Amino acid sequence: MKHTVDLTNAEWAKSSLSSGGDNCLEVAFVDGVVALRDSNDVGDPDAQVLVISAADYRAFTGGVNKGELLLP
Repeated sequence: MKHTVDLTNAEWAKSSLSSGGDNCLEVAFVDGVVALRDSNDVGDPDAQVLVISAADYRAFTGGVNKGELLLP
């Protein structure tokens, strides 16, 4: 099912481990889902944003924290 998410007022954040760089993954929690974007795309109206469920985001970050590597 496709769901349109309004990102107009999204509050984007990036990891404190990024040292303020501009080559990072940014995340926003909006309308019960999680939006992800490349920080290089900030301000680009045609930039792609990946929207995933909160459960998928928790699974992803949990795997990262455990050092898991996902291969196709």
